[in-house]
Amino acid sequence: MAQFLTGNELNTEIERIFESAKEQIILISPYIKLHNRYSSTLKAKFENPKLKIIVVFGKNELDMSKSMKKEDFDFFKEFPNIEIRYEKRLHAKYYANETSAILTSMNLYEFSQDNNIEAGVLSKTTLLGEIAQDLVTNVTGGDSYDKKASNYFLRVIEQSEILFQRIPKFEKTLLGLKQNYVKSKTKEDKLSEFFESKRIKARVAKKVLKPLKEKSDTNSSVSMGFCIRTGKPIPFNPKKPLCPEAYKLWSKFGDKTYSEKFCHFSGELSNKQTSVDKPILRKNWNSAKEKYNL
Repeated sequence: MAQFLTGNELNTEIERIFESAKEQIILISPYIKLHNRYSSTLKAKFENPKLKIIVVFGKNELDMSKSMKKEDFDFFKEFPNIEIRYEKRLHAKYYANETSAILTSMNLYEFSQDNNIEAGVLSKTTLLGEIAQDLVTNVTGGDSYDKKASNYFLRVIEQSEILFQRIPKFEKTLLGLKQNYVKSKTKEDKLSEFFESKRIKARVAKKVLKPLKEKSDTNSSVSMGFCIRTGKPIPFNPKKPLCPEAYKLWSKFGDKTYSEKFCHFSGELSNKQTSVDKPILRKNWNSAKEKYNL
């Protein structure tokens, strides 16, 4: 029978699905950023190689790290029996084990769990429930809500792209009556490659941008001088030591020996020791000559 859930009750039932799972956990959510509450519950399953975990996330086709962070991938990839899949169109959220399932509005995302108004529907399967469902199916010819949901999300899983897969290996003992876990083998891993590529690109971009900034600053200090009348920063050019406004006034008379107020090289007050003809203070001439190869 279906049960409507909201608030903390919804969070608790999702946690119970993880906690009570023995054979299978299905996590379908466009965005995944595990709350500590869920990751702590899932950690208890690290030592169960017979438990298969299927994770499907989606959205952000151009940058999947916006839908699943590297730290969550690093957490999931430690499980011995797991698949991580991607479906770019995914918007639905569905969490299930072999006996219970929740269809909900809530992403498996820490912020959603703590802040959003969310709701979901829980369904549970028991032996009596399965018998009753079979009777309904035989009489009406239609599948139950549980079965329709399960079949639908199995199709979603099958149609999604597998990005990471780790498979457990077992060896038979006692004449094949018992299986012992040996190790797990990574069969597919596109996510490690994706996150490593993203890390390298970020590091290269940082190295490239830093020198560019330094170069810009250097060019700025090398190429800039000062208007000898207003003191405003202008491109360094001893042949044009006036800003446009000052030049407009100066050009009315055009006197190259007229005393001005500032040094074109340093920007300091010149005490009328500079002019269009001699825009650089005598004391700064050698420095300017060396710096600009005058």
